Amino acid sequence: MDTGLKAEIRQTRPFASLAEEAHLNLVRTAAVLGHRFEEGLKQYGVTGTQYNVLRILRGAGEDGLCRNDVQERMITPVPDATRLLDRLEAAGYVERRRDSDDRRFVTARITAAGLDLLKRMEGPVAALHETQLGRFSGPELRQLIGVLERARSSP
Repeated sequence: MDTGLKAEIRQTRPFASLAEEAHLNLVRTAAVLGHRFEEGLKQYGVTGTQYNVLRILRGAGEDGLCRNDVQERMITPVPDATRLLDRLEAAGYVERRRDSDDRRFVTARITAAGLDLLKRMEGPVAALHETQLGRFSGPELRQLIGVLERARSSP
């Protein structure tokens, strides 16, 4: 009886290679963990991508960031960061200001409401991470991080 990914996706043929099996396992795991994370954020009315942007802007401090800088720092970049910022601004979590010298330059900053939302989410998000990956030891997590970083750095 097959276990693991082959059983989950009901694949009857062998994978073409070990690399293919590893790749598909990585993609499947990212999808499963990502879905669970999104479900955990629903009660706060934000998506994982919006949460990521709020954290980026919190880290930027008072100066904020332009849209391109936000997009470059995102875990999963999106093609339309402007609309993403529009939604966060409409919710009151982000404010945008035009530069007085160059009106084309717009800076996004997190608002007090955005900071409050992140503060309320800290404990539940940490608990979610613990639920998803808490069964791994510190050394196992460091090894996983190293393997994933190596995979990301390959051509």
